[in-house]
Amino acid sequence: MLTRRHIRVKVMQCIYALTQSKDDSLEKQEKFLRYSIDSMYTLYLLILSLMIELHQRASEQLQLSSKKYLATSDDKYPDQEKLINNRLLLQIVKNEALKSELKKRKLNNWYLNDEYVRILYKDMVESDAYVEYMKSTESSYAEDKEFVTTLFKDIVAPNEKIYDYFEDDKLTWVDDFPIVNTFILKLLKKVKETHPQSFFLPKLLKDDDDMQFAKKLLTKTLLHDAQWTKEIEGKTPNWDKDRIADIDGILLKMAICELLSFPSIPEKVTINEALEIAKEYSTPKSSIFINGILDKLVKEYKSTGKLNKIGRGLM
Repeated sequence: MLTRRHIRVKVMQCIYALTQSKDDSLEKQEKFLRYSIDSMYTLYLLILSLMIELHQRASEQLQLSSKKYLATSDDKYPDQEKLINNRLLLQIVKNEALKSELKKRKLNNWYLNDEYVRILYKDMVESDAYVEYMKSTESSYAEDKEFVTTLFKDIVAPNEKIYDYFEDDKLTWVDDFPIVNTFILKLLKKVKETHPQSFFLPKLLKDDDDMQFAKKLLTKTLLHDAQWTKEIEGKTPNWDKDRIADIDGILLKMAICELLSFPSIPEKVTINEALEIAKEYSTPKSSIFINGILDKLVKEYKSTGKLNKIGRGLM
């Protein structure tokens, strides 16, 4: 689920939190890094479980409408069996492994905050996609999948109320929200009727190397902060260090750390990642500034033999 870029962002956030709090405890930052990464999976489970809640809401509405002698004008589609029998929704609803994971983590957020489910359900039944789906006489996994994908993309993912809820719950989720939504959307587009239950419980990290990379990048960037600061100052003689944006300074130190301490990572990858993160998290001109500094440093390191890269893909 998490790419190396996402991991770099997590490390950047930890270093930024440390500089703002003036807390120099490396142990605390390592714990925060692990917590921040782990909590991203919790966010994934909570967002995906909204599909279960919407299905449950539809089932409840069907039961209520079945008790009426006559359908009222509010019952646009009193027979909601098509939605309840949606094959993809049922894949998620009947996923025992997913249920077990939600129970183990005690994620009953929507039971305690069911007003958010009501908001989403109302938006769903009033949407054009829902009207078209319910009117369609087709019955196929492809149609069910298309509807669920559209439901998530157009109604669940962009809902501001849900975003505000997650922002209030955990501040670190503000940056995680679009990443997780994008991942879930890709997951829904790829899912097949034959996929096992484990398909909906992907690994948070590709392997242990990713967590080791995160810890090493955080530790070495912080422990050698004074050294990285001197490297930057040497290439910005006309700049007061206070004029360099905090995020720019952190990204530069992380990039220098990668260049000198991670021989298997190509310098082009390091620079490109720093520039892309700067575009998203810093000032409009940050990427140009960072690119200029790193370009000078790479040329210097190569000429002095400090840049020792090994492995494939380094040319």
